[in-house]
Amino acid sequence: MISAPREAQARVGPVGALLFRLVFLAICLPGPLLLAVAVTLAPPRSSAEFWGLLAGGILATIIGVGFGVLGLRLVTRSRRDARRLSSGGVAATAEILAVTNQPGGEEPALELRLRISGPGFATFEAESIRPVDPALVPGAVLAAVVHPADRLFTIV
Repeated sequence: MISAPREAQARVGPVGALLFRLVFLAICLPGPLLLAVAVTLAPPRSSAEFWGLLAGGILATIIGVGFGVLGLRLVTRSRRDARRLSSGGVAATAEILAVTNQPGGEEPALELRLRISGPGFATFEAESIRPVDPALVPGAVLAAVVHPADRLFTIV
């Protein structure tokens, strides 16, 4: 079964991956710490303080762990994509078929419709978002790397 083409996540190096993982771990910690404080705080406190700390801890845990796990998965996927392309990727060409402005966002971007071809896989079409560049016009040819088994690709 041939999967739909997918552009590789932006490459994150080993130092960046370590820093990202530490930040995502730090995002996960405040909620469980609040829960621990709510349960183990030694001086007697009012019921409102206890329930406030408990509710805040539960909410912070759900949100923090959710964002932390999402971030960890993104870093892991980026590293996995880079390894797969470096070990089994083949050189390919990506011809730009169409260029449209990408609405929204802080920085202007272009949405490219590409036809990617190369040895060892059937030609396929895919989309990619790139920063605005006057060289990105229909008919231009870009270098690419494709993992033939699952059509994972990146524009180089």
